[in-house]
Amino acid sequence: MQYLQHNWRNKSDIADLRQEIYVRVYEAALNKIPDRPKQFLFATARNLLIDRVRQEHVIPIEAAADLEALEIAADAPGPERILSARDDLRRLQAALESLPMRAREAVILGRIEGLSRREIAARMGIGEGTVAQYLARGIRELVEQFYGEMPRRQP
Repeated sequence: MQYLQHNWRNKSDIADLRQEIYVRVYEAALNKIPDRPKQFLFATARNLLIDRVRQEHVIPIEAAADLEALEIAADAPGPERILSARDDLRRLQAALESLPMRAREAVILGRIEGLSRREIAARMGIGEGTVAQYLARGIRELVEQFYGEMPRRQP
């Protein structure tokens, strides 16, 4: 529920989303029980939220025809947006390059290539706990470079 509350803006939909996730998980479990149920549950929730966002962005054919009749420009990025995106990519590349080598490797493998901690650990030849530390350090340093000093949590 915390995942849904954190990631879905319309709080009145959360109970329905939870039920739909239960149905999807149940139907999938009829075929095969997932090896990692917790990860499967969160992946199902994430995919449901993505599906809902996509559905909200669907425009009926009649409305699309009306837009074409009005000759409204497509949502193509303009030159300013392209330059801004390129600048952001350059900043990200520079920030990544400033990270310590092992933290940079963990962040690239985990956040860019999408590998799990287990896969990163196998590729880097280290333990999963060490991977978690490298990821946390790398992400923290990237956030600090982009947004300034982060407040430290009190134990």
